[in-house]
Amino acid sequence: MSVVIRLARAGTKKRPVYHVVVADSRFPRDGRFIERLGHFNPLLPKDNEARLKLDVEKVKAWLAKGAQPSDRVLRFLDAAGIAKRPSRNNPEKAVPRKERKAAAA
Repeated sequence: MSVVIRLARAGTKKRPVYHVVVADSRFPRDGRFIERLGHFNPLLPKDNEARLKLDVEKVKAWLAKGAQPSDRVLRFLDAAGIAKRPSRNNPEKAVPRKERKAAAA
């Protein structure tokens, strides 16, 4: 059973709020989960402390048990200093597509 830490959408139409949950990777995004670890409100300003609330002790415990965070949750954990997010480097992304096709041919 692979366990993931991910976001589950809540809120109404056009007003999203996300719960940070631990779930089996086979469960639906907004479906069954094991434990709720916090919440994220993307509509609040980035400098507002209520934008993201996490129970850090529970997150650390689940990471120690082998839970894998999703990309977005890993960004949150990196900003909180809990986990390190590896840097990405794709130098081909800056090259226009036509030039990439020409170089490949």
